[in-house]
Amino acid sequence: MARKPRIHTPGAIYHVMLRGNAHQDIFSDDKDRYRFYEVLQKSSERFRHRILAFCLMTNHVHLAVQVGEIPLSRIM
Repeated sequence: MARKPRIHTPGAIYHVMLRGNAHQDIFSDDKDRYRFYEVLQKSSERFRHRILAFCLMTNHVHLAVQVGEIPLSRIM
């Protein structure tokens, strides 16, 4: 059974986690990490959300995202 849609509340803070398939690495070097930083920056400018904190590991990422008027489902 699919989970229920997330309730959107402007200003809410969400913990977002991204993982590689089967615990595979998603970053192989610093170049990959810098590219991810660029994607985060461009998305926050486009969708007007804030990245309050992040942690990049080799095979996963944690983000603390504060949304504005655009829901997290659209941002992702």
